[in-house]
Amino acid sequence: MVAELIDGKALVAQIKEQVAAEAKALSDGGRTPRLVAVQVGENPASKIYTNMQAKSCGSVGIEYELLNLDDNVSQDDLLARIRQLNEDPTVSGIILQMPVPKQIDARQVQVTIGPSKDVEGMGPVNMGRLFYGGQLVAPCTAVAAVELLKTAQGDLAGKEVVVVGHSEIVGKPIAMILLQSLLQSPTVTVCHVATKDLSFHTRRADVVIVAAGVSQARWGAYRRRKKAGEEVELPDLSPLVSAEMLNEGAIVIDVAINRIPKGFDANGEPLKNEKGKNAMKTVGDVDFEAAKEKVAAITPVPGGVGPVTVAMLLKNTIACAKANA
Repeated sequence: MVAELIDGKALVAQIKEQVAAEAKALSDGGRTPRLVAVQVGENPASKIYTNMQAKSCGSVGIEYELLNLDDNVSQDDLLARIRQLNEDPTVSGIILQMPVPKQIDARQVQVTIGPSKDVEGMGPVNMGRLFYGGQLVAPCTAVAAVELLKTAQGDLAGKEVVVVGHSEIVGKPIAMILLQSLLQSPTVTVCHVATKDLSFHTRRADVVIVAAGVSQARWGAYRRRKKAGEEVELPDLSPLVSAEMLNEGAIVIDVAINRIPKGFDANGEPLKNEKGKNAMKTVGDVDFEAAKEKVAAITPVPGGVGPVTVAMLLKNTIACAKANA
């Protein structure tokens, strides 16, 4: 058996086509959708995302503005700017770019973003609505994972679904989205890195959704301790979920994006590439090469959930624009 690759390209095209049509209708009615991204300071990784956001918005008729604030801006000043955007009738949605400097409480900023402009669906009002099943928007990555799952398995009623990871922006909302139907919901089990026997749960699952980012966390911890001068052993960067932990014919949605070294030298430093920089690779939480020989369908990393997440941001922006109109 060779697994079907769930790459999401067709789903992204479908979402963008729908978003473009709705954006045009709003614009024709004098309510052009406009997304404002708030970034505090300069961050190379964040710049990649903002460039991607700007390009994606432009392709579907959504206006995009990057509001770049100085890296020493105070919490009070940032919250004041957020409140101004909340009151601006030309702004459809607001997104806070991560990471933020130490003086900024990101959670408080998310709370301050108006629920009808919270395009990431991460504020407490939209999270609460998600629990009750009447949300305006939901966290983009969580919705992307579920929508990709539906393309591979349309009927989820009664299926055994194991979610590995319980973060506020992925694991928890995925579980809530899956449980919203009264009669068509699967049976959902939520596991995490502290689960005692993870394989017990994953082996009996029809669907495994993994969003833990374990390899990334281990690499980050190793790097910090080594930089501090501690004597540390090489980190275990092997996949969290091996092929042996999966049921034959299962569907696997790998949400994690781990950027880790390809290997280490004798001094415990990452191997270098031809340019003298750390030789890195992007992997998920699942042993993709082994798993694809056993499961029925699987998302690749990169190229699976990621592109759909960006498309869901566009869809959420339109939902907020319509609500504000």
